[in-house]
Amino acid sequence: MSSKPYFPAKIFNAHDEITPRVMVAPQRYIQGPGVLNQIDRYVSLLNVKRVGILASQRGQAAEGQRIAEKLKNDGIDCVAAVFAGECSLEEVEQHAGALADENLDCLIAVGGGKPVDAGKSIAYRLNVPVVIVPTLASNDAPTSALSVIYTTDGANDSVEFYPSNPAMVIVDTEVIVAAGERYFVAGIGDAMATWFEARVCFKNPSAVTPIGARPTLASYAIGEVCAQTLFDNGQAASRAVVAGVCNEELESVVEANTLLSGIGFESGGLALAHPIALAFTQIDEIHHKFLHGEMVAMGTLIQLAMEGSDEAETVARFFANIGLPIHMAQLSLSPKDSAALNTIIETTLKNKNSHHMPMPVTAYSLRDAMIKANELGMSVAADIGDTAYRRLQTS
Repeated sequence: MSSKPYFPAKIFNAHDEITPRVMVAPQRYIQGPGVLNQIDRYVSLLNVKRVGILASQRGQAAEGQRIAEKLKNDGIDCVAAVFAGECSLEEVEQHAGALADENLDCLIAVGGGKPVDAGKSIAYRLNVPVVIVPTLASNDAPTSALSVIYTTDGANDSVEFYPSNPAMVIVDTEVIVAAGERYFVAGIGDAMATWFEARVCFKNPSAVTPIGARPTLASYAIGEVCAQTLFDNGQAASRAVVAGVCNEELESVVEANTLLSGIGFESGGLALAHPIALAFTQIDEIHHKFLHGEMVAMGTLIQLAMEGSDEAETVARFFANIGLPIHMAQLSLSPKDSAALNTIIETTLKNKNSHHMPMPVTAYSLRDAMIKANELGMSVAADIGDTAYRRLQTS
């Protein structure tokens, strides 16, 4: 088993040298309706004989069993590992220990962001490639070579990095549609931040990506296409999810939520939106009630408010129309709750990505941006209503 931490910045960001532009991505990305029916063919490219399947109890009974049946028909042995729900070091180590003697050639991680991230962490410890099968398009975790690690209580704790991205990401859009609208829309919230954060990093010569490198022009362009795809297709794709239909608009947004956003953030960089979203998890009521992408959506509006961007209202209106939070009350937060705001601000300021912004990010400027974003969101909600938001939160 390998437990030696990997620090990509030591590879790409020696302080006495020029920091290179670096782009990383999964080896293969496969997306379409019903593609899980061909998973045996795809996995055959890895030349494996024995695989582990990490999924929740629900996931094992659904996609896990479906995957195992296809692989067993191809002569591949499968070992099930039940994910208990939290991507914590305790859970990762427990699974890595249990699977260490199974002689696995590969680990398949099935589910949303947390089982996917846990799968990457476990596979690294086992020194085997990881195949990601997302069941949600709610975040951009599937393609990256990192995992967000949480405490056993669910608060953001740390980030682990890995030398290789997933060997394969297989996205069955029929499975994504079946997961429901709220998860899908949360993925749009996560993905929309990609462009605004990558743009900041690309223009700031001192900013670096999560792996410690400079952003690439390719990831900058991918981030821009990601945002435009969401603006152009987001509402129609959300309607397709409600209707249970896999159409072109849906396929485009799933790709934006997963592949474009995944490459865009990892090779384009993070700024203020994601540090704020991670800081929100320090507030129990927010962490337990809201999805990652819903928190990122509010973080994006706060970042745009700090930039004084004219795009803030356009983004807020788009978010409101698809049901994402656009003001504090929609995240169960009050601008008068000084203790909560102080916790969020202090946690955000400790995150080095927040300081990629082109202006100093201080407790004062961050609080001011939060208030301005809240006021904008309240104004937009008063104008166009919160019907979509209320529908998703009660679904």
